[in-house]
Amino acid sequence: MDTVDIAAVDSTLVLLTVEEAARRLCIGRTTCFALIRTGELESLMVGSLRRVPADAPAAYLARRRAEQRAA
Repeated sequence: MDTVDIAAVDSTLVLLTVEEAARRLCIGRTTCFALIRTGELESLMVGSLRRVPADAPAAYLARRRAEQRAA
């Protein structure tokens, strides 16, 4: 597979790279790291690798939508 998002093809993945999470959110890598740094997007370290739980992008979006509805 050339430039195909493996995470989009394999729904069994439980952890995503930051780049895969960014693609799911349709944002850039730098913005994704900023969300991680502020704690808005959940992530964890696996050894020396930063990974995002596969359900974290959807949870982030759900929180954002709830915040906007409440505003």
